[in-house]
Order: sequence, then structure tokens, then C-alpha cells
Amino acid sequence: MIGLDANILVRYLILDDPSQAERAHDILEKQLSPSEPGYISLVAMAETVWVLDSIYGIGREDLARTIDRLLASENLSIQNEREVYLAMVMLESGVASFSDALIGALGAWAGCSETLTFDRKAARLPSFRLA
Repeated sequence: MIGLDANILVRYLILDDPSQAERAHDILEKQLSPSEPGYISLVAMAETVWVLDSIYGIGREDLARTIDRLLASENLSIQNEREVYLAMVMLESGVASFSDALIGALGAWAGCSETLTFDRKAARLPSFRLA
């Protein structure tokens, strides 16, 4: 397994730097395989989504499709895949940001009864409560 940084994923998805995009494409499409997958940590996934949203202005539906595409790849192994999927569904439905939904999903995964927040929008998530 080979770990992947967010910048590799962003170059692969956005194609904004021709030489890096080509290298990222070769890594994800030619170097990785189901038997030797690329590993995407939660930090790399959250950073990738943040960059696509904040820097490139990708909308929530397109972000959700992008996350789904990464989840569906046989050449990738994603940390806490189920929680990433749940966060993607919340993002796509417009209930919360990906990061807030991921925080809630990971809290539930860890056995938390709830997640406290000052964020009123995040508090709409089932596992959150305003502090």
C-alpha cells in the first residue's frame, strides 16, 4: 500500500498543473492496483475536500460525486470508508459540511453518544448537540 497526500489527489482531480496532473494520473491509474492500493487517510480526504471547496469553489453535489468516485475506486483504500461515505451523504443532502459530518460520523464510530458544538448548522446533524 502507498499513502497518498491531498496534493496528489487534487492534481489528479483538478488537472490544474499539467506536469503534476500527468504524474498524479500515472500514479493513480498505472502504479496503483487492487493488490497494491493507494491509501487515503482521513486527514488527506478532509484536506482534499477542503481544497476543492475553498480554493476551487466546487459545489457540494460535485464534491459528493468526487468523494463517491474515490470511494468506488478499486485502486484506493480509504481510512474509515463507512464514515467517509456517511459524511458524503450528509454533504450531498445539504445537511452539513463534509468536515462536520465526518466529525460526527467518527464520533459515533468511536462510541460517542453525541458531539457538542457551537456551530448551529452542524447541530442539525443527528449526533450533534449545541453546547
